[in-house]
Amino acid sequence: ACAGSTRQQPSAAQLETVAVESQEQYVIGPRDVLTIVVWKEPELSVPRAEVRLDGKISVPLIDDVQAAGLTPVQLKENLTAKLKEYVTAPTVTVVVASVGSKLVYVIGEVTREGPINMQPDMRVLDAIGLAGGLNPFAGRTRTKVIRSQGTGPAEFTFDYDRFVDGEDLAQNILLIPGDTVVVPEERPFW
Repeated sequence: ACAGSTRQQPSAAQLETVAVESQEQYVIGPRDVLTIVVWKEPELSVPRAEVRLDGKISVPLIDDVQAAGLTPVQLKENLTAKLKEYVTAPTVTVVVASVGSKLVYVIGEVTREGPINMQPDMRVLDAIGLAGGLNPFAGRTRTKVIRSQGTGPAEFTFDYDRFVDGEDLAQNILLIPGDTVVVPEERPFW
């Protein structure tokens, strides 16, 4: 670590716990695609509603509705309440058809740097794989995972070689949206 670094360095177990807790309740975000079904009311159903950057979706009769920041259950309850004005006892289903708001960033010595859409139970090695794998000059033992937390950024070191050798499997932690995986360049030996 750099001298004067203010990043916390939690253990793999601590980061794993935070990731599991954050995945328990999905929160809708911009660019997610939703399917909204109003039972026995096909003209009110929306087969593909992309959440706009302002966090809203458009629904027949009730116009723009806030979706981002809500769970699918909360959105269902909001839509049901608003549709009661037009339909007797509406039965609404909200499904997240495609995730577009949950991103992990991979930068440095990988084939394709940039954002990657979150996958269920995505771990460090999954993100590196989706970024096309490590380049020949990657600092395989010094990969960092940087996570923003309420108490400030946290940094975790992932040692690819130790993981592949089966020495420290716990370091392949679950990722959460917003994590950044940094693969540095290997330092020359001269």
